[in-house]
Amino acid sequence: MSKKLIYNGTIITMNATNQIFKPGYVYLEHDVIVEVGAWSEVGRMDGLKAEAAYDYDAKGKVVIPGIINGHTHLFQTFMRGVSDHSPLAQWLKEIIWPMSLAMEPEDFYLAALIGCIENLKSGATYIMDHHYIHTYPENDESVLRAMIDSGIRGHLARGGSDLAGEVRLRETEEQIFGATDRLLDEWEGAASGRIRIALGPLNLYGCSRGYLERAAVFSRDRHLISHVHVAETSEQIDTTMARYGLRNLELLNEVGLLGEQTQVVHGVWLDDGELAMIRDQGASVIHCPVSNMYLASGVARVPDMLRMGINVALGTDGPGSNNCQDNLEVLKFTACLHKVNELDATLLPPMDVLRMATVNGAKAVGRSNELGSLEPGKKADLVAVDMMKAHISPVHRASSALVYNANGNDVDLVIVGGNVVVDKGVCTWVDEQEILKRAQARVNVLRAKLAGKYPIFADNE
Repeated sequence: MSKKLIYNGTIITMNATNQIFKPGYVYLEHDVIVEVGAWSEVGRMDGLKAEAAYDYDAKGKVVIPGIINGHTHLFQTFMRGVSDHSPLAQWLKEIIWPMSLAMEPEDFYLAALIGCIENLKSGATYIMDHHYIHTYPENDESVLRAMIDSGIRGHLARGGSDLAGEVRLRETEEQIFGATDRLLDEWEGAASGRIRIALGPLNLYGCSRGYLERAAVFSRDRHLISHVHVAETSEQIDTTMARYGLRNLELLNEVGLLGEQTQVVHGVWLDDGELAMIRDQGASVIHCPVSNMYLASGVARVPDMLRMGINVALGTDGPGSNNCQDNLEVLKFTACLHKVNELDATLLPPMDVLRMATVNGAKAVGRSNELGSLEPGKKADLVAVDMMKAHISPVHRASSALVYNANGNDVDLVIVGGNVVVDKGVCTWVDEQEILKRAQARVNVLRAKLAGKYPIFADNE
């Protein structure tokens, strides 16, 4: 790793004052940012170039902190595009559950590795993966190996459900918490700290009250993030109201699972009282606009949340309901969705959206002191996006160009912990083409296996 210099580009620091250096530089030593500032070709700048073992001329590029993808399901890369016209409940029953049950441990590795590659190449240096398919004991390990092999920072929320709609995906409390403890013992802090483990109760209609109460104690005792799907659809509210007489967030709060280390995923159907609970407890909301539109789940009250001081981060959600994990694409969807939903073009200016993807994401994963901005002392996680493209240039404001013009194909350089993991748009730690070929071959086998019972898998148009 040693010393690296990224210079001569537009540096959007995302620090407390949204400082931008144009042109600027970022100087890295090992896995930490040492300096950030204005660039000049004279004096000490020449010395920095001479000292650096690696230098990158970022002329024509914008350099930002690594994006934090606050919610995804990596295994779903094997399911993207199977159906583009199904509501959530049907989508689960006809696509997600059947394919999940057919997949084998090596499939989970390949699917996760493709997902990690996709995230890196679209600017995410950190992913929160909610993994809830435990048909084989090796499944979690397969996903974690993929994270390590790709070079990304990976946070695995070990999902669990004791009342899942698909009976074969249910687990007992002993299985869920025993497996989570083993993951903590074996994987927490692996790969020089790149790997983290969280607790991931699947949702509030697929988990018993007893399990949720135990999860609250478990996560508190072990200081773990709790990552939970909440109020994604209106039907989910009806379910918990019928079962407990409580709305989704009310139940989460009553069982003790709502706090500063809680990530409320989606939160589409939250009322005023529930938003106040999130604010008062200091929890974060992970907003997944593309998925919410794709499944027609509704529109989360993000502008209201931000006005209330709630920390809102961004996620792609899984490729089964997106269908990609283009983190730059999510920026534009976030801004446009809420402008048209409230008929207010002044909502969510570009820097606010970028803050959700970086600073707010770092806060949601409890790492504001290490990630989310380009400042001395923080981890050397950064992304350079090429602005010299016909769909981007000429550029008036770099923040606007990033949010409204750029997409994942414009990412040129990605550094995670001081390591170059994407160079000239190509992943450097893995053979992408070989992995894609292996994955397609396996998906063809799985489709043939499922086509008889689920005709949607036989449809090749």
